[in-house]
Amino acid sequence: MDPLLAFAGLGVGVIVGLTGMGGGALMTPILVLFFGVPPLAAVSSDLAASAVMKPFGGWVHARRGSVNWGLVRWLCLGSVPSAFLGVLLMRAIGGGDGVQDVVRIALGVALLLAVAGLLIKHYRRDRSRGDGTAAVVVRPVPTLLLGAVGGLVVGMTSVGSGSLIIVILLALYPALAPRDLVGTDLVQAIPLVISAALGHALFGDLKLDLAAAVLIGSVPGVLIGARLSSRAPAGVVRAALVIVLIASALKLFAVPTNLVLLIVALATAAAVVAGLRGRRDRDTDGETESKGAESASGVSPR
Repeated sequence: MDPLLAFAGLGVGVIVGLTGMGGGALMTPILVLFFGVPPLAAVSSDLAASAVMKPFGGWVHARRGSVNWGLVRWLCLGSVPSAFLGVLLMRAIGGGDGVQDVVRIALGVALLLAVAGLLIKHYRRDRSRGDGTAAVVVRPVPTLLLGAVGGLVVGMTSVGSGSLIIVILLALYPALAPRDLVGTDLVQAIPLVISAALGHALFGDLKLDLAAAVLIGSVPGVLIGARLSSRAPAGVVRAALVIVLIASALKLFAVPTNLVLLIVALATAAAVVAGLRGRRDRDTDGETESKGAESASGVSPR
């Protein structure tokens, strides 16, 4: 077993547990680009590893109450059968490079739109001073249909069980809190990935030793990431989502790895600066409100 492969699985597992996404969009390119694994074997092995890895992270979120089970039910009703259908469809059309490229570019654009949605949502919430705890009303039909679209893409490409569903959930349910967004996305991905993995195992080139090596690192990684996500402040989870979305989109656009790392480093630095500035603004607002309350009660501040 390659220890570097297990270490890569650990890193991807932490990202999946923390953000609910990044498995196919990150692990499959890592297997192909850094370890020389054939694409079909990489897709099949990554899906098989995800089918075992994601339940561990989902279990942590379920215990901590950061899962909207109504959304999970309707998403799975659409995504599970369509994921298997996606595998069959790729076999029927031959899985040509042209089809794969169209799907890959479309998914990359969707991820960047999700980044814009997260940032706009955060900006509007700051302007309105909302707390992001508004009730989420499940809309069954749109959720089922869009889950079906997500499942189809996953079955065809192995990418999107987390990233594409994140986009769907952001579009349909902007009031969903970041940690609930991650928990719901991670849990709904479990039956979706299992369905796609079974399809690829029947027709693909699954390498159990490769999947096992990834699992050795990814299972503890996803447990660590899920615990961090369910306990972390909403702003930390949101920043992590934005950074992973950007990295995944850039890899889907075939941007060189060195440039991706540079952009991710800049985005991380920007998130740290924004977080420190936000904390300073909240402290300033708290002091102003405290002084106002003291003045209103007739007590002069010392």
